[in-house]
Amino acid sequence: MSEKQEIVTIDGPSGVGKSTLSRQVAAALGYTYLDTGAMYRAVALFFKRQHIDLKNDQAVRIALSGLDIQLFPAKHEDGDVGVLVNGQDVSLAIRTPELGMLASQVSAIPAVRAQLTAMQQAIGRSGKIVAEGRDTGTVVFPYAAWKFYLEAEPEERARRRVAQLRAAGQEVNAEELLQQTLKRDRDDQERALAPLKKADDAFSIDTTYLDIQNVCTRILQIIQA
Repeated sequence: MSEKQEIVTIDGPSGVGKSTLSRQVAAALGYTYLDTGAMYRAVALFFKRQHIDLKNDQAVRIALSGLDIQLFPAKHEDGDVGVLVNGQDVSLAIRTPELGMLASQVSAIPAVRAQLTAMQQAIGRSGKIVAEGRDTGTVVFPYAAWKFYLEAEPEERARRRVAQLRAAGQEVNAEELLQQTLKRDRDDQERALAPLKKADDAFSIDTTYLDIQNVCTRILQIIQA
């Protein structure tokens, strides 16, 4: 397949504003929002609760065979996408820093990556979606019509995440979260399977000193042009 798909991909590390921007862009275009990161967090939570040894390939495959993930729209316009794992709502449970780190490990497992990539591609087959994650423009939807890669300084990304978690009522240590951000960057960029990187044909936008609305406007201008 070489024809461009009617898909927008928004990739980048944690804390660059992918989720908020993807929701806004999807709403402006009338597209469906696909949060691939939430799917990896859901797998990570499922494995954690099932006490799955991530190094045991057979155990991982057996666990995956009994896993059902469903996404549903956020209850609030600016909220995260909702997630059901085997019918149980885990929308809040997957949004902790710990699950973010574990999701990074889980996403490097070939069996997990293959199953979730297939699920994401099935969702995007009919087009008109905005997909956000770390490899949506490079691996999941290489023929997406519009690709964007967001960047921001690690300190700013950590600051945003701290504010978000505290606003949700979670206790968080700012310095510890910064170190987790830096480690997750390294893990995502250095993994052998589908590493975090900018697609060759993606537009790069540094969001460090830009507000969400300015970035959203820029993305929509590029798409509409």
